[in-house]
Amino acid sequence: MNRALLYCAGGGIGDSLIATVVARALRTRYESVDAFTLPGHRSTLELVPELEGVFVDEGEPVDRLAAALRERNYAACVVTWATPRAAAAVRAAQIPIRVGQARRLYSRSFTQRVVVRSERGDVTSHWSDILLDYARAIGCDAAGARPRIVPREEDERAARALSAEFELGNAGYLVLHPSNAVATQRALWPTSGWARTVRALRERFGLPVLLSGADSDRDIVARIVGESNDAKVLSIAGRASIGTFAALSREARAFVGITTGSMHVAAAAGARIVGIFPFQSDFPERWAPLCDRRAIVRSAFPCHSGDRKETCVDYACITGLDTPRILAALEGLLEAAGPG
Repeated sequence: MNRALLYCAGGGIGDSLIATVVARALRTRYESVDAFTLPGHRSTLELVPELEGVFVDEGEPVDRLAAALRERNYAACVVTWATPRAAAAVRAAQIPIRVGQARRLYSRSFTQRVVVRSERGDVTSHWSDILLDYARAIGCDAAGARPRIVPREEDERAARALSAEFELGNAGYLVLHPSNAVATQRALWPTSGWARTVRALRERFGLPVLLSGADSDRDIVARIVGESNDAKVLSIAGRASIGTFAALSREARAFVGITTGSMHVAAAAGARIVGIFPFQSDFPERWAPLCDRRAIVRSAFPCHSGDRKETCVDYACITGLDTPRILAALEGLLEAAGPG
């Protein structure tokens, strides 16, 4: 079989999901495309229709990894998250066409080497289009492609069960995602700004608000629920698989949330998105959700000089979330959608 491999074992879920536009491009030349990714990303990529199989890096020795890849007889591979391990594995697997990043010590392992546009000063191109440069290096393209997620039937059933449990009815609801990986890694994440925003959403739109998050986000979400003091502010943190979350977001009136993997999952499922980019170091042009029905709320809070979200000392921009702009963005999105 004329088969290709998308090697996207790095970064967050959003990084791997955005990389699937490369799979769309590879499908213009190859009969099937598999993905090789991190264990935590598998359940997301298994919902991507362009991928035939999804395999994970369990950290085995490179020679064993290369042997497993060699058995699948790939004609080509694209490595979107290049590391010495990835480069060594695909070279040892003897995959004939190997596309990867240029300007690295391990780049000689690739047969086609691509200079990432951001290294040339590009700060405005969307990351999906930058990744498509890898596919273009071997004559494949899918300009304008967007990640897609299709929930399974069991995901749909679980979403309907949660809707019934929370008595959401037919009027609709909002999904709000208030945290990212940094929030759970550092015990500094404020909740008062989110609670204020949730109360304002309830007052303005009168819709139930489902607060989403991973199991590790339960405490943060529980604090926001408590501070909101509203029986229609409900936590689904740790209770929904990626597929169930995608199905709930797609059926919601809108998804409102901070830039993180969940925002990209909701967009790939077809949700309306209000994407909040609270940090000065965020670049919406590069990381905006790829969907038609979206509104972007950019940072308005002055960060400390040189701050990054991984090193901030107080996350004052989260405490000071611009609630009026979030409400206005959502209002515009819902007005464009029409009644119901």
